[in-house]
Formats: sequence, structure tokens, C-alpha cells
Amino acid sequence: MKSALSFLVAARQCEIADLEQLALTSELVSAIGRLTHALQKERGISNVFLGSHGARFGDQRLAQVMECEQVEQHVRGQFNGLNTDSGGLRNGARLFSRIAFVLQALDALPALRQRIGAQAVPAEEATAAMVRLIGGLLVVVFEAADSATDPEISRALVALFNFMQGKEFSGQERALGSAAFASGHADAAHTQHWLHLIESQERCFGVCTDFSDLALLRAWKASQPGDAMAELERLRRIGCALSATGTRNADLSQVWYDCCTMRIDAMKTVEDLLGAHLRGLCERKIAQARAELRDQKIIQASLLQQANAASLHTSAQYGPQLERSILGMVQEQALRLQAMGDELETVRASLNERKVVERAKGLLMATRKLNEDEAYKMLRQTAMNQNRRLRDVVEAVLAMADFL
Repeated sequence: MKSALSFLVAARQCEIADLEQLALTSELVSAIGRLTHALQKERGISNVFLGSHGARFGDQRLAQVMECEQVEQHVRGQFNGLNTDSGGLRNGARLFSRIAFVLQALDALPALRQRIGAQAVPAEEATAAMVRLIGGLLVVVFEAADSATDPEISRALVALFNFMQGKEFSGQERALGSAAFASGHADAAHTQHWLHLIESQERCFGVCTDFSDLALLRAWKASQPGDAMAELERLRRIGCALSATGTRNADLSQVWYDCCTMRIDAMKTVEDLLGAHLRGLCERKIAQARAELRDQKIIQASLLQQANAASLHTSAQYGPQLERSILGMVQEQALRLQAMGDELETVRASLNERKVVERAKGLLMATRKLNEDEAYKMLRQTAMNQNRRLRDVVEAVLAMADFL
């Protein structure tokens, strides 16, 4: 007959397996972070190249493509290392489907680069394709955050995901501004989208700070010096004031690109700190769980020894100290799991907002025959036109599900 301690040992072994899977996931997330950063830089360079009709950043674009290809191979290696035959992943179906989308988008990337090199694609179309690819990579990070069963690791993943998402909005702003300054004009729709990207960055970075520790908050503040932010705000005002028939200013295009790149490179340093914190947390959790498992196995061996003695001497009983130890471990495990469950609910509340947006997009795709990009654009445009939060618009759409 299996004892309570046997099941405690089994529970701890399951916990270690989950933590080891999260440790592998954290390595994948770090690799994705490096690839998204490289792709974000390529996107900005490509926009200047296309906006200037090939006059600027030709050599830089080719060099950046080579860098992206090297990092891409590392990410593909991380994907290959995942065990696709196992059904043990909590959200394996969603995670693997997201990875399939990313691989398909990566396979299509060489053709897009050829069209950019030949200046046979508009800057907006090239940007949209890169946004979809980077968005797919970030969704893989989101699924990793949603799969975490340890609240501390979940908090670290939520902070990292939101920071990476905010950094991506910053990259989109760099690409949008690069094209606007290089071409010399921006219409009302571009300006509105520009403002939306600024607001989206602040929202994501706000969530990240809510889930980060003091050291990371200091690093984030140090990466955004006042003079650099003042220059960024000055250029934003100039860019948003461009008319639809403005004149090209190559020097200003370079200033904008350099200003945004300096800021995004500083963000990468903070992102690396978030990733290192996540990996260190996984390592500490695994070491702690293994130490506790060793203690439980020692007690289990002692229990088995006493049980064997009891079979020889029917009067033999478990020692009171051993019984108290087992009872204490059972109670401690119950309290710990309850606390973890409560904290996980709090942490995942920030992830649920994204899930709600995904449901609203799916509803519009089904009822209005839109693709995913068109559905999200409709939600975003409605929020901007009505001066409402995206979450409010999404909830209104879902409330009309039966009517739609």
C-alpha cells in the first residue's frame, strides 16, 4: 500500500520535471529574444532602404540579413530540440501550432528579402510581413508564460513577455518613422498609428514594471536617460506633423533611426537582464526542489525500514518524530500549493487580456470573413476612433457575440 509520503515524493518529481521543462523554455525564450532584436533592426534598415529608393542603408541591410540568418539557425535548433512526441506539455497543442506558423514565416523570409533588395515591394507591405513574423515569435513567448506552473517563474515570464512586446512596438515605431522621414510625408492614418504605437509601448512597459523586482526597475530607468527621451519626443512631434505632401529630409531620417536604435539597443540590455533573471530563477527552483526530494526520499527509506521491522515485530510502531515529519510535509505541501494557486491566478490576469483580444479577433474573422491582421486592425481602429481602450472595445465585441 502506497503511503502519503510516496505521493509526496511523486508530486515533487512532477514539480522537478515541470521546472526542468520551464528551464528549457527559458533558453528558447532567450534565443527568440535575440532573433526578434535582429529582425527588428533589419526591419528598420529595410524601411530606410525602401523609403529612400535604395539610396541609403544598402550595405547595412545585407550585413543585417547575414546576422539574422545566423541567429535564426540557433532558434531553429532550439525548436528541433523540443520533444514533439511527448504529450506532457501543458499547452503543447497551442505551442507547437505557434511554432509551425513561425517556421512557415521564416521559410518565406528569403523571398521577401529578395523583393526588398529589388525594391519590388512597398515599405508598408514589407513591414507588415516582418510584424507578422515577429508577432508569431512573441506568441511563442506568450505560450511559455501561460504554461508556467510556478508563480515566481510565471511573474518573470510575464514581465519578459510584456517587455519584449513593448520593445516590438518600439521597433514598429522606428520602422514607421524611418519610412516617414525618408519619404518626407505621413498621412493622417500614419500619424494615428504612430500615436497608437507610443501608447502601446507605455502600456506594455507598465505591466512589466508591475511584475519586476527593484534591480530590474533601476536598470530600466537607467536605460531611458532624460536627454535621450527628450530628443525622441522632439522627433516624434516633427514626424507626427509631417503632411501627406511633405519633403524628404535624409539627415532627419538618419537622426531618427539612430535615436530609436540607441533606445532599442538599451532595451535589449534590460531584456537580457530579464532573461538572465528567469534562467537563474529556474536553476534555483530546480536545486531547491531536488534538495527537498532528497530529504523526502531519506524519510521514505526510514519509513520503509520501520515498516519492515513492524512485519517482524507486530508491536513495532512508527516513531513519533517520523510521523510528525510526514504530517508536517503534507501540511506544508498543501499550504504551498494553495499559495501558488492564488498567486498564479493573480499573475495570469495580465495574460487573460491578450486571450480576450484573441477571442474577439476570432469572432470578427468568423463573422466578417476577415484575416487575423484585418480583424486586429478593425479593433485597434475602432478603439482609436472612439478614444477608448482596446480592452473596452474587445469586451463590447464579445458582448455582441450572439448578435454577430
